[in-house]
Amino acid sequence: MREVKNYIDGEWTEGKSETIERYNPADQTELVAIVVGSSVHDVDEAVFAAVKAKKKWAQTAAPERGAYLQKVAHLFEQYADELAELATKEMGKRFVETKGEVYRSAAILRYYAGEGLRRVGEVLPSFDAKNLFFTKRVPVGVVAVIAPWNFPLAIPIWKIAPALVYGNTVVFKPALEASATGARIVELFAEAGLPSGVLNFVVGRGSTIGDAIVEHKNVDAITFTGSNAIGSEIAKKAAARGAKYQLELGGKNPAIVLKDANIEFAARLVVEGAMKQTGQRCTATSRVFVEKEIIDVFRAHVMEQVKRIRVGNGMDEQVTMGPVVSKRQFETVQRYIHIGTQEGRLLIGGGASDDVGWYIEPTVFDSVSHRSIIATEEIFGPVLSIVEAASIDEAIEMANDSIYGLSASLFTNDVSKALYFIEHIEAGMVQVNGETGGAEPQAPFGGMKQSSSGTREQGQAAIEFFTAYQTISIRPHPNM
Repeated sequence: MREVKNYIDGEWTEGKSETIERYNPADQTELVAIVVGSSVHDVDEAVFAAVKAKKKWAQTAAPERGAYLQKVAHLFEQYADELAELATKEMGKRFVETKGEVYRSAAILRYYAGEGLRRVGEVLPSFDAKNLFFTKRVPVGVVAVIAPWNFPLAIPIWKIAPALVYGNTVVFKPALEASATGARIVELFAEAGLPSGVLNFVVGRGSTIGDAIVEHKNVDAITFTGSNAIGSEIAKKAAARGAKYQLELGGKNPAIVLKDANIEFAARLVVEGAMKQTGQRCTATSRVFVEKEIIDVFRAHVMEQVKRIRVGNGMDEQVTMGPVVSKRQFETVQRYIHIGTQEGRLLIGGGASDDVGWYIEPTVFDSVSHRSIIATEEIFGPVLSIVEAASIDEAIEMANDSIYGLSASLFTNDVSKALYFIEHIEAGMVQVNGETGGAEPQAPFGGMKQSSSGTREQGQAAIEFFTAYQTISIRPHPNM
């Protein structure tokens, strides 16, 4: 069991709000963390520490800033098993999934360490031949990082790492359900020798301290991953005071399976996309549009794949799907499953047990309308809807009929159809013969419509959010 405190100006301090007990979602008898929640006063202290440190950190050479990230990447790998076990016990994902996330985080850190050696401006031609005319990028200042619980390691890192390497200081607030993992991340930055005040950490309920962070006059930018409802409020409050904001929000990600595809392969990847990490991914496959000529065969393969899934404690090597993260999420998913039984045909699953942990069976519906509730609203759980399509055009039309546009995939052996799909699908992340999830640190991540707002995360696209341009003109002395 860990006691989770704030980390402000290089010191671990107790918050001045409530104390919250966090239990293992796979075993409700196991106390994983006691979170000493923050108050508005704690947020003020964290922000002012970041303000105090920002000038010196911005003036630190970028390669030196990158070197700290290299050290943290090494520590992630050194403590890989410990980090993975903590994250698994705190939010429920399988150990193999959280360990993969550890190494993914290390890769992100190393990628952004390299950004410290890349160009941050360019020389431009001027109409005045004697004029030196160039641009440079400068840090935006103090960045608030508000991260979700579903990727408790990778998402904080892909926000914190670029923020730091581009010269910003950070106030990091994890989701309550990932507080202990967030604290361990900060411990590793401290172990790497990151100067005091550069990375500050506050924990607690978003309802208690969220507005204090977002509305703080000294927070220059907010990067947030989470629900559309909260993201919308952040956008309004940030815009009202002229702060930058970056939002990664929901998804209702479609897969399309055409009759020329390898059907068994497609079924396996669709099920993986829907059920991996218990469906608790913004990029999870939640609806699949299948050409009518193959829907019976596809359905049979999906059933076969789902029957192989073993639900249980993520620390058990034989388990292939863990619990959902909390009682609240358990009840939400159960509500959608109940709605699904009224909107379509339950093929498999639907059962749940909360005797030990928050366990829900992998669940599949068919005979579903693409405009039904379970095919339009984000469930964030192990639920998949199968929808019949007459053609690729109808499938794309139904897939695009959504407020979301994060990720989409197509299964086909026809290159011309793949190119047609790429041209017409409304999604920021497009896969051909791959599941809807997945991202690599060197590539921009984000969606269209209500899935994202602001500039893209990851890759060199991250510089757009974490820096601002300066345009500089230098004229020689008139006597020269």
